[in-house]
Amino acid sequence: MNASLLEKIEQLNQVGIALSAESDTPTLLQQILTSAQTLTHADGGTLYRIIDQNMLHFDVVQNTSLGIRLGGNHSEPITFSAIPLTLSSGNENLTTVSSYVAIKGETVNLKDIYTAQDFDFSGALAFDQQFHYRTQSMLTIPLKNFDQDVIGVLQLVNATDKEGKVIPFSKESESLARSLASQASVALTNRQLINEHKQLFEAFSKMVADAIDKKSPYTGEHCQRVPVITMMLAEAASNSNHPDFKDFQMDESDFFELETAAWLHDCGKLTTPEYIMDKSTKLETVFDRIELIKTRLNLKAFQSLVKQHNIPLEEIKASQKKYYELYQRIQDINIGKEFFTEASATFLETVQSETFQTLEGTENPMLSENEFLNLNISRGTLNDEERTIMQDHAAMSIHMLDILPFPKELQRVSEYAGGHHERMDGKGYPNQLTREELSIPARIMGIADIFEALSAGDRPYKKAKTLSESLRILGFMKQEGHIDPDLFNLFIREKVYLTYAKAYLTPEQIDEVDHSQIPGFEES
Repeated sequence: MNASLLEKIEQLNQVGIALSAESDTPTLLQQILTSAQTLTHADGGTLYRIIDQNMLHFDVVQNTSLGIRLGGNHSEPITFSAIPLTLSSGNENLTTVSSYVAIKGETVNLKDIYTAQDFDFSGALAFDQQFHYRTQSMLTIPLKNFDQDVIGVLQLVNATDKEGKVIPFSKESESLARSLASQASVALTNRQLINEHKQLFEAFSKMVADAIDKKSPYTGEHCQRVPVITMMLAEAASNSNHPDFKDFQMDESDFFELETAAWLHDCGKLTTPEYIMDKSTKLETVFDRIELIKTRLNLKAFQSLVKQHNIPLEEIKASQKKYYELYQRIQDINIGKEFFTEASATFLETVQSETFQTLEGTENPMLSENEFLNLNISRGTLNDEERTIMQDHAAMSIHMLDILPFPKELQRVSEYAGGHHERMDGKGYPNQLTREELSIPARIMGIADIFEALSAGDRPYKKAKTLSESLRILGFMKQEGHIDPDLFNLFIREKVYLTYAKAYLTPEQIDEVDHSQIPGFEES
């Protein structure tokens, strides 16, 4: 074996190593063609791929002497039409050498296309005429996957000798090119499988998010919008020149990992009972028990009257009015929007002391113990037990995501997704982590989760807040140690909020925002 051949074999090995390491498909395609040209001393070449099993698409076109570089990661795209593998008649398209090789899976080595009779070279001849070129020798090789299905075609033109003279492709060059084609097929197939798995997992993540959003009208499109804000803020932080983020940069893999976490951040809500997720009043379980209290008060009103005879109509109306007013006040408390005062607590004790007689003749309190405890909820509609169940969705998200065998590039999905309810002061949940214990991506998700909920205009239980109102509340939360101060300042300074608002908020919500009026905001 001569030294030149050994050198080419070593070069082929190095090409194989480089191809297996390349993760960017356009770069990989270009690298395959360039390596093939180098190994065979070909002046030009084309790399095709089969798309939809019926069309042969141009991926990369290169010609050294003409300075042509199209497709791949070159700046100029390819405008040539794809070659059909099936004719309008339904027959296989065996007319061009590239389509023949794609269909038959055979290598074709031609010394001079101008003397070849078996194929239609009108495309090559038109190319020659347009660029004043002379295509002569041509080597066309199929790229086959593990199942021996043709996935593409490698075509090389005009092999040259040491003096630059065009010569036929030798058996040695053909063998090297076929070896390279085999390595290229493996690299392309692996990259295709990786991309398909990535697309599948991405679609699965979005399906889970969509299922959570559809589980309850009270979450609107929360799981679909949190990833949007997350990625906007992450890109702003990664691109920022501010001293706060001088050591923080994210690459394509990091962005995909964070976006995946954002799509799955509320997956634990799949285990949260609907009556807790949708609890819009204090007495709501499967239904709102305020109606039971209304029925009891109606019953009490008439029970207090039947003890008397010949009751004037005015007394009946007065009794009805008294208990209806009691019901209205209980109804207001039940909504959970008012600030619960001592007067409200005293009022509920008075109501509970009232009794009514059942059909069986037993005396029962107007409010059951559970109803009394729920109506005494000081803020919101969830009692302590229900709030624990609701907050447990974050721990459940971590548990569910920890079960998945994430690859190395997605190892931090569980950490990012599970940390969106933690606080910078360590008073969050589920693990009471402090700012120092939380990564920047996890802190980003915390802001995204809160801002989406504040600004959402599709919740049936609340009126949509304006942009300035949402930012003002977010500012108070920064001051209270709830969210990361540096990311909050970046969110305002770079107007990430406005980019999101223009795409997802209603025009009525987008009001004038004065940065000087946002609590806790620091410009520098």
